[in-house]
Amino acid sequence: MGKQRIKPIRILFLMSIIFLFASGSGCVRSFEEESNYNIKDMDISADRAGTSFVDLNVTTYVEKYQGDTEKNASLLLKVYSRESGLLETQEKIELGRLEKGETKAVSQSLSLPKTGGYNIRSVLFEEDTQKGSGEINVYNLDFLPADVQDIGLEISEMDFRVRKVEDGKVLIESDIYLTNEGKKTSRDLRMLVKVRELDAGLLADKVWTRTGEIKPETTVIRSVNLTMPDQYNYAVEVLIWNNDTIVRRGEDYIQLNPKVEVKDKTSTETKKIQTSEFENVDDYEMVPEEKYAEEGATPGFSLFLAAVLLCSAAVLRRRFG
Repeated sequence: MGKQRIKPIRILFLMSIIFLFASGSGCVRSFEEESNYNIKDMDISADRAGTSFVDLNVTTYVEKYQGDTEKNASLLLKVYSRESGLLETQEKIELGRLEKGETKAVSQSLSLPKTGGYNIRSVLFEEDTQKGSGEINVYNLDFLPADVQDIGLEISEMDFRVRKVEDGKVLIESDIYLTNEGKKTSRDLRMLVKVRELDAGLLADKVWTRTGEIKPETTVIRSVNLTMPDQYNYAVEVLIWNNDTIVRRGEDYIQLNPKVEVKDKTSTETKKIQTSEFENVDDYEMVPEEKYAEEGATPGFSLFLAAVLLCSAAVLRRRFG
């Protein structure tokens, strides 16, 4: 009978311990600083898709639903590879002070290799204290089609040199500067260079060539020769083709018969250009003067040195003979 009385007492004792433990835990939580912020949502879009990389725009919606603190907030965007779990990159942006009840849309740009997928996490801080986080995933970026116009190449500049003037025709060498602004070596693409008379729009000449493969952040020069009638003004057009699509255009001008304003600025007159005065001689036809001097001096010096050596040899032979 005593044992039957002890059992309820043990149960009450155990329940008291559990109650006290639960109450203690609640006290610990009550002393923790609660967050006044909430990451309501995240959006992601592809701004630009290349052949090997993609530019993503991540928008995080940050809400401050309570609290009047004057502390500054910041948002840290962290990107993890879904395959390896490694941190790929991170970007931090300062938000400043947010008012109570304010929701702020924060956009951040990322440039990532177009392989597999990523886990993108937004971590919100108030000063140095983390207040919240949100995440969004992207998958199968390698299946995202590349933008048709994205070849990484830009036509940065053009130069023109007169090579020959004969029978009213001008042969002009056109130097086209191509810059690869992409992140990998560009493909070898077809390039059409044509020259068109400005007033009539008639085509004077056109030449097909190729861009060649160009390394990232590199500028190369591709040269073509164009023939056109003298004393006209022209537009030189450069078209880069990707298969059957024009993906890049460039234009510059050659004025062999320019118009200039007269002093009263109410009319114009044509300025006579003597094109033959700009004719360039090929480099291989010109020999530097120092080369001529060096070649002329070498034989004389060699003969003098040989004579001195012969005399010295004769003197030594007599002395030791």
